[in-house]
Amino acid sequence: MFDNLRPVLLTPLAAAEARKIMQTKNIPAGYGLRVGARGGHGCGGVSLIIGFDKQKESDLSYEVEGITILIDKKHTMYLIGKAVDFYEGADARGFIFVEQEAIERGGWH
Repeated sequence: MFDNLRPVLLTPLAAAEARKIMQTKNIPAGYGLRVGARGGHGCGGVSLIIGFDKQKESDLSYEVEGITILIDKKHTMYLIGKAVDFYEGADARGFIFVEQEAIERGGWH
């Protein structure tokens, strides 16, 4: 069921930043970019999270832009249609989640 599923895209800018972090922060070989969801209890809603981690048995794993994406299968429903981009502005910088539609329409960046 999950064999061809790729719920999260990674923009070229986000992939380049992930590679840079993996090199400069000495992220161990075999680690991937974990994308997930946290919360969802009560009225707080779900927060999307990102970080580097090693693969677990319950993960969906695939490559985008040469970066291994890791997603716990139970988080998939919260992530379908999302893309990870990297924002760098005068006030802030970091990974952000955007809708894949915005990227596909060319409305992002």
